Amino acid sequence: MNTPNKLTVMRMILTPFFLLALLWEFPFHYWVALGIFIFASLTDMWDGKLARKYNLITDFGKFLDPIADKMLTTAAFLGFIQLDLGVGVVWITFLVLMREFMVASVRMLAAAKGTVIAADIWGKVKTVVQMVAVIMVLSFEGFMELFARFCPSFTLLNAPMVILYNIVLWASAVLTVISGVNYLVKNKECLGLKDL
Repeated sequence: MNTPNKLTVMRMILTPFFLLALLWEFPFHYWVALGIFIFASLTDMWDGKLARKYNLITDFGKFLDPIADKMLTTAAFLGFIQLDLGVGVVWITFLVLMREFMVASVRMLAAAKGTVIAADIWGKVKTVVQMVAVIMVLSFEGFMELFARFCPSFTLLNAPMVILYNIVLWASAVLTVISGVNYLVKNKECLGLKDL
């Protein structure tokens, strides 16, 4: 249990607290959720840098790091459904979950054969875009709460911000599908699909 792996475990521990802050409607809860999410996201960057810099890469870390990422981003998307951000979020969450179920299944098959599969560049890009999308949504909701409390007539940025964060959310969904297909093709031998 080296430092990078401790950071990964910390990200997993922070996830339910993030979801609680997102869904529990106390004053400025979006900002609290945003703070927890950003800190948890930064642990993803820190653990990778430390592991590479000090040669602390382990099979345990390769296995656990993507799971911690999935927990954090999936919690956010599930929370967005509860917040009723539109039917698009439901479809995006569906795509995210289907991809993660597929990847988890391939990982289990590989593990049964003694192979640990680390996240590739597509998976990392997908995770970063998902995290950016979550930060955008939380920031928007936080500002809307502030405007509702202190300046109810200010709605000028409402429509443009909704359009912008929906574009980024859908971009994350597209990357989710691309990274899932790429993952499947790269690890086809685990499924006995050598000719794919």
